[in-house]
Amino acid sequence: MSRPRTIPDADVFAAILRLIAEEGEKAVAFSSVARATGLSAPSLVQRYGPLPDMIHAALVHQWSQIEATTAAAMAEAAKGPQPFLKALTNAPTPAVLAASLRDAALRDRARAWRQQVEAALAGRGDKEAAAMVFAAWQGQAMWDGISDKGFKMKDAIKRLA
Repeated sequence: MSRPRTIPDADVFAAILRLIAEEGEKAVAFSSVARATGLSAPSLVQRYGPLPDMIHAALVHQWSQIEATTAAAMAEAAKGPQPFLKALTNAPTPAVLAASLRDAALRDRARAWRQQVEAALAGRGDKEAAAMVFAAWQGQAMWDGISDKGFKMKDAIKRLA
């Protein structure tokens, strides 16, 4: 079977983000992305430049999607924290956050996103409770796959309300 000549950037970025999520940022190499996408490693180098630039492009793309999802979810904020957080289907994974924190521009985007989400959660005035709900929600993303029972956001919101 021959290699595809091109695939959309979004598909390449999805493969990179999947590698980061499953195996960590060190698993991302031109060879691993080539295997995941069917493109050749030299094609990836030609398309994105050095490896850090390719990873950065994938993270920038992901943050653009996260920000767009958050903007669309803002209408749900008036209905309460649960509908708003449920609408944030494209929230950053712990792996994306960790990779983003090593880059100053992406760190600023992550910080601004967190502040935007906390501000939407605090729409009813209680900023401290909003920060706790945000932290619990992010904790859910981290612990959900590890716990036998899972982490239930609605239970955390009830405890904090």
